[in-house]
Amino acid sequence: MPVFSLEPRSVPPVKTKFRRIVTDFPVSQSVPLIERLAAVEPRAMQGQPPVVWDQAEGFLVRDRWGNQWIDWSSGVLITNAGHNAPRINEAIRKQVEHGLLTNYCFPSEIRLALLEKIASLLPEPLKKVFLLTTGSETVECAIKLCRTHGAKVGGLSKTIIVSFANAFHGRTMGSQQVGGIPALKQWIVNLDPGFVQLPFPDGYRQTDTSFEAFERGLRDQGVDFDSVAGVVLETYQGADAAFAPTPFMQNLRSWCDKHRALLVCDEVQAGFGRTGTFWGFEHYGIVPDLACFGKGISSSLPLAAVAGRPDVMDMHAPGSMTSTHTGNPVCCAAALANIETIVEEKLVENAKRMGEVLHHNLHKLKDKYEEIAAVMGRGLVAGVVIADPATGDPDAALAFEIVKRSIEKGLLMFSPVGPGSGTVKICPPLMISEEGLADSLAAFREAVDEAVVAHRTEPVGVA
Repeated sequence: MPVFSLEPRSVPPVKTKFRRIVTDFPVSQSVPLIERLAAVEPRAMQGQPPVVWDQAEGFLVRDRWGNQWIDWSSGVLITNAGHNAPRINEAIRKQVEHGLLTNYCFPSEIRLALLEKIASLLPEPLKKVFLLTTGSETVECAIKLCRTHGAKVGGLSKTIIVSFANAFHGRTMGSQQVGGIPALKQWIVNLDPGFVQLPFPDGYRQTDTSFEAFERGLRDQGVDFDSVAGVVLETYQGADAAFAPTPFMQNLRSWCDKHRALLVCDEVQAGFGRTGTFWGFEHYGIVPDLACFGKGISSSLPLAAVAGRPDVMDMHAPGSMTSTHTGNPVCCAAALANIETIVEEKLVENAKRMGEVLHHNLHKLKDKYEEIAAVMGRGLVAGVVIADPATGDPDAALAFEIVKRSIEKGLLMFSPVGPGSGTVKICPPLMISEEGLADSLAAFREAVDEAVVAHRTEPVGVA
């Protein structure tokens, strides 16, 4: 994976209503701090653009040295309600002043209020909700529930968990085994043979999007359909923001019912309005048996949740499925205020409306440049796939150059993701305004224009 250089670059100053770059990039002041971080934390934490965050508000991020960016990262799809949202800040402050910062699994009113709010927004039968800390935890929980349910309805041979190639479900051992990225599993020397991956029917990397291909893939791997305990998939694949076809998902829902397998939608990225619907699975006209949430659940503090059918969620005895920071009261207060903000300020509707503008403009860029192989996503999440036109292989160097030039123009994104690090991911806060989106699209168009021209002249590295 390419990395960004820490060498300062002289770039023209930028000053719009929202974007402001007043120093060389990366700013020379930030380099010592970044180097000090590198001395005390793992190398794995490196790789993002060298922007030292100091303050953030709404859809803007600032450093200490006068630079300001429009944020197309939302942290990492966290700040659905915007950075530093006033209602969330106030809820956190009130909970801290109230005097309860932790309570393990003991009951609390703030946990009850959040659980009732989430359950009220979920469709039947997703009416029991278990609070955790991270998306990885929710996936681990879903795996546990799938296998427990499988054993209950089909015996100990019903253990297979089916998931999809290129999927990312977290950093823990179980979540990386259910994930579809082989490089992330190299450290696991005793891979569980009960995890099976199939191609994800995105229409780009996997052109056969028929449900017959799903069943054929299972047969080719020797999987008895009735041995499947669960099918786990991201509502959209985070690597490219790729959705499956609606008929495929509806057939998958029916297939899971027929074979008594649980259907699990990993909504860690998709939930709470990101895709222009409150829940990402609404696009498919289905309801899963289990749904995993995180990131945008609080727009701030670490919290996650699993929602599911009561008969599935209640399989384990009291005290046997808990977590140290289950329903942390400060995180619960933040999440409750976040949901109220999303609902009352109509941020789901804004994500749908701004998303239409975003995707229209990205498709115009795709029509202009053959290096843009695909544009995926819905609402305020998009994946711009950069590939070599001759081979179709991901072009990480050009993708990184686009991100680098965007940042030099006051538009902040995280490093390219997806296979071969060739996808530029776009995910601004859901409260971004028309004016803010227009300004950021102007910066992105300039960055793409310049990067592609430079790349065609002579292949670029990452500087």
